[in-house]
Amino acid sequence: MADINDNTKSITKPRGRPQAFNQEDALEAALNVFWSRGYEGTSMAELTEALGINKPSIYAAFGNKEELFRQALARYVAGPAAFVTEVKNQVTARQVVESFLLQAADFFSNKNTPSGCMIVQAALTCGRGSTVVQQELMAYRKRYEESFIARFELAKIQGDLPQQVNSQQLAKYVATIHQGMSVQASSGATREELLAIADMALKNWPTN
Repeated sequence: MADINDNTKSITKPRGRPQAFNQEDALEAALNVFWSRGYEGTSMAELTEALGINKPSIYAAFGNKEELFRQALARYVAGPAAFVTEVKNQVTARQVVESFLLQAADFFSNKNTPSGCMIVQAALTCGRGSTVVQQELMAYRKRYEESFIARFELAKIQGDLPQQVNSQQLAKYVATIHQGMSVQASSGATREELLAIADMALKNWPTN
């Protein structure tokens, strides 16, 4: 009589291996899709096509769409948009804002990447079904405004900004210009047009 264990082994088929892919390349592809389409405007079908892997592989590697967006956003902030943090090291507050806006003009109009700011674009396209993501994006924007407030307060202590300047209002003004430039870029504004906006904003810089 044949051993039942032997029979079981003979009919057991090896499991197929998941499709191999480079996770860093896949995350970069996801970043570009979210940057172009926004969070809510991006479908899983577009992600699977861009990443070149199926839904189960995406879920296994990154979790759900929301978690994939978070990872792509972190990559964006630490990579392409890192200049937002780096400009704070400029000597004067005016140089900080000048560098910020001029680099933003170049960044938003770069032909090699999607137009505008990923954070601004994603926040604008979020609906009621994406409340959590929208709140996280708002938190990102609030943090960078707060970092400008802190930099302007330091400038006042150093005598670089007039004491009567309201750092919070100035930071909000700079953020509004930046976000407006992003929207203009996504609507087709050229680098020269964005630089003109930055130049006009800098002409209103507070002086003693």
